Amino acid sequence: MKYFWILRFLRGSYYSNSYKIKPSIRRLLTSGIAMSNSLGVAPIIKAEPTRGLVDEPVKLEIAHLVPNQQITLHSQLLSEDDDWWMAYAHYISDSKGIVRVSQDESLGGTYTGQESMGLIWSMKLAPDNRPAMRLRKKNMTTPLTVTVSVYDGWISSNFDKAVVLASVVLERFYMAPGATRLEFKEGRVVGTLFFPPGPGPFPAILDMWGGGGGLMEYRAALLASRGYAVLALAYTGHKDVPPSKEVFEPKLSYFEEAFVALNNHPKVAKGKVALVGLSLGVTIALLMATELTNIQPKCIICISGTHLNIIWDGNADLIEDENEATSKIRFTEDGVMIWKYLSLPFTNVSKLIVPVDKIRCPLMIICGEDDQNCPAAESADEIKKMMKAAGNDHLLTTISYPQTGHLIEPPYSPHFRITKFKIRSINKTVRLLWGGTTKPHADAQEDSWKKILAYLEKHLVHEHPAVIQSNL
Repeated sequence: MKYFWILRFLRGSYYSNSYKIKPSIRRLLTSGIAMSNSLGVAPIIKAEPTRGLVDEPVKLEIAHLVPNQQITLHSQLLSEDDDWWMAYAHYISDSKGIVRVSQDESLGGTYTGQESMGLIWSMKLAPDNRPAMRLRKKNMTTPLTVTVSVYDGWISSNFDKAVVLASVVLERFYMAPGATRLEFKEGRVVGTLFFPPGPGPFPAILDMWGGGGGLMEYRAALLASRGYAVLALAYTGHKDVPPSKEVFEPKLSYFEEAFVALNNHPKVAKGKVALVGLSLGVTIALLMATELTNIQPKCIICISGTHLNIIWDGNADLIEDENEATSKIRFTEDGVMIWKYLSLPFTNVSKLIVPVDKIRCPLMIICGEDDQNCPAAESADEIKKMMKAAGNDHLLTTISYPQTGHLIEPPYSPHFRITKFKIRSINKTVRLLWGGTTKPHADAQEDSWKKILAYLEKHLVHEHPAVIQSNL
């Protein structure tokens, strides 16, 4: 049974009609209202694959429609926070009564144009759900479950009252079959370890998220599904992590311990460890590479962060006193906070700048030019100047995306321009502007993920045949 499930995961395609969907939808289809073509055959959706990793595209084809029929495709999922997310698109079938989503153009909806994964990346919170929420997977052992349905005509609302012509369920996983997840606690270090299938040893990644805190696992799980041992590291805002003054002390011993523990794990290829950081995680990764002489990362990937050492005093909070910060915080007309200018103009105080002139391993910087949370693009320019002056700019690769915001996630993740954010230092939840425009941001996420995987393969996998680079 196990191997049958894996085979379906890897190769499965799924045809859905009224006999293969939930009872509530089946009742609509069997009520006599559902539309069929001139031959009396009900429409069907073919999805390939129905089970796959979240970074794997899906081909959708709707057949048995009336030629030149206007239809609406609608996707929805229920998050682990009990919020409904949805997207929709308008299509016209061809002369044979077929719509091929990867080839045909959406003429309206949450996206337009030829977009094979638009029903995923253009998802928004459905009406009547909580505003300014963020879709983040917490349980890596279960999939995101997306239901795609077909409706007659072009509709934009009240989908629950419309008749469903056909429906299919997609299961989107962060963990590939055979990948393992282990809670990690060694000394003071807290995190979650992910391993690909097989005995190893595997090249490894220390994965660090931003100042929002907690333990984010989904990027680590996906990277493990692509052949790496990955430690998702908790370092702030987690009940089992030491206080900030201990974690962010000048010697950075907590992060050194994490790197050493990962490097010494029996399933890790010793000496083949990369650092990946997002937002505050960028600062940590750069400091580790420049200040910790006992570790030698093979490469560093920095996403949406800066070269400013904001933890120099043992505190990672940008805002400790809201009144003092108000002069640099900007607001939209709707009262949404813009934090980008908290760090601008850049300081000249040496202790507040990470000495990137000391970097001795390949460094990739990924940033969005519309990042409204931190000056990532401006920082990338400064890093380039500093490294060029030091003669180590040959190690630097910079990728900058226009109309792209702060939250550059794995591919096909929905775009979050504004979300709620809890400032732990003052125990207050605010709305933050992250930036970006949906379509360019989605393109940046897809392109940057491909470049990240290629970069890791170049610097970690080369001449290391134990790595599994699965193409699920």
